[in-house]
Amino acid sequence: MIGEFEYLLLAATRRLAPDAYGASIAQEIEELTGRRCSLGALYTTLDRLESKGLVKTRMGDPTPERGGRAKRMVTLTAAGRRAAAEFYSAITTVTEGIAWSGSI
Repeated sequence: MIGEFEYLLLAATRRLAPDAYGASIAQEIEELTGRRCSLGALYTTLDRLESKGLVKTRMGDPTPERGGRAKRMVTLTAAGRRAAAEFYSAITTVTEGIAWSGSI
């Protein structure tokens, strides 16, 4: 099973497709969760997801906005979609009927 941060990367990649790349994924995670997403952690996790066959990366075309540097584009694979769906299903099943507000 994938971990929480891996799931967030997969979900953000899916949401941003076909324009997902490192900085846009980090920004999406930060905006939706309110938590900081370091690029170092993001790229380390992307490498791990790619080695697991859950994403594919390729270098995009260089852009003037990036000083002529290319973006590392990220695409979700079928295995990545399955892994994200399994994680989501497990979390929703385990937490069904639990109220997180109020007293314990």
